[in-house]
Amino acid sequence: MTTYSAVRTQTVSAANGIEYAYRSVGSDGEALPLVLLQHFRGNLDNWDPALIDALAEERRVITFDNTGVGASTGRTPNTVAAMADDAIEFIDALGLDKVDLLGFSLGSFVAQDIALHRPDLVNRVVLASSAPQGASGIHGWRPDVIEAVGGREPSPEGYVRVFFGSSPEGLAAGQAAAGRIFGLRTEGPDEPTTWQTRLAQYDAVTRWGIPDHAKLERLQGITQPVFVANGDSDPMIPPRYSHLLAGLLPNAQLKIYPDAAHGFLFRHHKEFAADVNAFLRG
Repeated sequence: MTTYSAVRTQTVSAANGIEYAYRSVGSDGEALPLVLLQHFRGNLDNWDPALIDALAEERRVITFDNTGVGASTGRTPNTVAAMADDAIEFIDALGLDKVDLLGFSLGSFVAQDIALHRPDLVNRVVLASSAPQGASGIHGWRPDVIEAVGGREPSPEGYVRVFFGSSPEGLAAGQAAAGRIFGLRTEGPDEPTTWQTRLAQYDAVTRWGIPDHAKLERLQGITQPVFVANGDSDPMIPPRYSHLLAGLLPNAQLKIYPDAAHGFLFRHHKEFAADVNAFLRG
């Protein structure tokens, strides 16, 4: 199997006029394809190859740049709902009738809306480092968090602190993950995300977090099986929101990974991949 670090970037033209950049690893079989939805300011290069390769042992795994992100054309929209509709356009362009979804951080918000906007498209959903729309306390991130990951120039130190924590173990895990993410790729890199993408995505995050408890009722519309997961010390989207999600979703299971921050799925990539594969096998 070609590894994620060696797979080439492809493009597909969608009916909405956007040319989407994507990568695909693993092979089609009985298992449905798994489509991944990326975090704030992330592009194709920001997925951990070790996680992708482990997931791809059992199915086809597809990563992509949504509208205006990285090498995809267009302008990044500033609402989660628009991002979800754009992601559906991408999935339709690939000719896929049913998929599983794995959304990480902002991507997990998008995954929720895809499941609500096109329920017949979605089989199972994984929500990593997630929160429901309208929950109190997520109307924007803490000043230290947005300073660490939201500046004009990305900060490697800020990324490691938010994604892996500041303990010696967290720093070591962050350095190891960064080595895999940024040091293993043998094919051409993706285009970096722009300032327009950063502004639009953070607008989408803050709109998602406007307190509105009536919005929590939307979760009753996600009837597919859902695996909710987070690290126990995530400073960006604290794990209490994972507990809230799992309690409100009709058919959810929850796991909180120990000694882990926002990037728990990279720190615990072997365990998380095994858990996701088991969940998707159903």
